[in-house]
Amino acid sequence: MEKNGPLTMKDIAREFGISVATVSRALKDSPRISEERRKAIQTYAREHNFYPNAIGEALRHSRVMPQRIIGVIVPEFTHYYFSSILTGIEEAASARGFNIMVALSNEKYEREARICENFHRTKVCGVIVSQAKDTRNYDHYQKLIDAGIPLVFYDRICTGVNASRVVVDDYMGAYNAVTHLIETSCQRIAFYGGPMQLEISKNRYNGYKDALLKHGLAVDESIVRVCDNRAEAEAITPEILALDHRPDGFFAVNDDTAIGILYTVKRAGLKVPEDISICGFTNGQRAIACDPMLTTVEQRGRLVGEEAAEILMDKVEGLNPIEKVEKRVVRTRLIIRGTTR
Repeated sequence: MEKNGPLTMKDIAREFGISVATVSRALKDSPRISEERRKAIQTYAREHNFYPNAIGEALRHSRVMPQRIIGVIVPEFTHYYFSSILTGIEEAASARGFNIMVALSNEKYEREARICENFHRTKVCGVIVSQAKDTRNYDHYQKLIDAGIPLVFYDRICTGVNASRVVVDDYMGAYNAVTHLIETSCQRIAFYGGPMQLEISKNRYNGYKDALLKHGLAVDESIVRVCDNRAEAEAITPEILALDHRPDGFFAVNDDTAIGILYTVKRAGLKVPEDISICGFTNGQRAIACDPMLTTVEQRGRLVGEEAAEILMDKVEGLNPIEKVEKRVVRTRLIIRGTTR
C-alpha cells in the first residue's frame, strides 16, 4: 500500500480488510483477536512506523496517570476574545486535573505548523487550536490526527480537516446586529470584516448581507472592506466618510475595529449615534471603556473555551471515540449601548 502521509488505523484496517476496532484490539494485544492475526497487524504497523497515541492510551487505561498536558494554539494574545477563551480552557482543564501548554502562532502559518510539530514531539495528549489568518495548508493538522492525537478547533475552524470544533453563531450574530441597525433607522451600512478565506468572515458577511436583503436594502460592495483592527479602521474610515453618499451605520468584525471607527467618526465632527451608528462584535472590556459605550455582539468566549476543552478531555479519557467529530455552536447575543440609536 502506497501512502504519502502518515499511516492511520484506517489504512491498516483497509490493508487487512478488517474494522478499525479490530486493528485497535490487535495493537493492544487483545486475546479476542487470534495470535496469528495480532502478530501480522503488529508487524505491519511496526514496519510502517505506526504507533498509537501512547499518552492517550495511558490516560484511558492506567491508574498511574502520565502528565496530562493539552496543547493550546492562540493566534494572538492582545484580543480580549482569545484571552477569554483561554480562561475557559484553563478553568475546565484544571477542574479535571489537566494542565495546558499555550503557544502563540502570531497569525503565521509557518509558526503554527512548527508548534504542531513541537506539540507532537512533546507528546501532549491533545491540541486545541484557532488557525492563523494566513493558513492555507492543513497538513500539520492532519498529521496530528493521523498520529492519534485528539484535535479540536475553536473560533476559526478548518474546513480542510474533519475535526471537532466549537464556534459562535457568527451568522446570526451579524444578522441580528445589522437588523438592529436597520430597525433604528440606518439605511446604508458599511461592513468591516476579516479575510474571506476564514469561515467566520464568510458567515458574518452572509449575516450582514442577508439582513440587508431581508429589509429591501442593496449590498454596496464599495463600503465592504477587509479590516479587522483599530489601526486599519482609523486609516480607511476617513475615505468612507468622504463618499458623496456616506454610510449612516457601520458593522465591524470586532470591538477594536468598531472603536477605531468610533473615534475616526468623532474626529470628523460627526455625532455617534445621531449621525452614524456603530456596532462591534466581541463585548470585551474596551466596549464599556469607550465614549459612548459600544453596542456589540457578545461572543461568550469563556464558554467557547470550556466547550472545546470538554470535547478534547472526553476523547483523551476515552469517554468519546477520538475519531468522533463533534460540532458545537455557542449562541451570541446583542448588547445594545450608546453607539446605536
